[in-house]
Amino acid sequence: MTPEFSRPERLDAIGAGEREVRIAADATERAKLATRFGVLSVERLEAVLTVRQEAAGIAVRGRVTGAVVQACSVTGVPLDATIDEPVALLFVDSLEEQDEVELDAGALDTVEIEGGAVDLGEAAAETMALALDPFPRSPGAEATLREAGVISEDEHRPLGAFDGLKAMLEKR
Repeated sequence: MTPEFSRPERLDAIGAGEREVRIAADATERAKLATRFGVLSVERLEAVLTVRQEAAGIAVRGRVTGAVVQACSVTGVPLDATIDEPVALLFVDSLEEQDEVELDAGALDTVEIEGGAVDLGEAAAETMALALDPFPRSPGAEATLREAGVISEDEHRPLGAFDGLKAMLEKR
């Protein structure tokens, strides 16, 4: 299956030096991504990435930027979200062959190469999706929840073993 926003960079075309690649999703791709990721719309999705062959694989670094409209998880009200995320990926031949590596702050996320290419579009789309708030809330969400009888975490008091016993005894 070809992803909605596919921009494959063939391995044999990457070369030895670092190369900058600029990609942007068109209207059809953005509409399909909105459906896939369950958002109202993807208004913009772009990436500026550098691709470089390294001993361990193909390193991809750069930024993904975009604009998305999500629905408030409580009210359904449309909410604008902007994306500006760094990308640091290492595409490798096989994840199974990877030795256990201790990660440090500069470590790259590892992705398996498929079909003789690295898909920069799919990498950008996944970066966008991971950057989105999974439960966006509009300014009116708290009032709506309160009206429905939902209390906030601050108001929650954990029940103890004898909670309610006093009330039961007082009813007698």
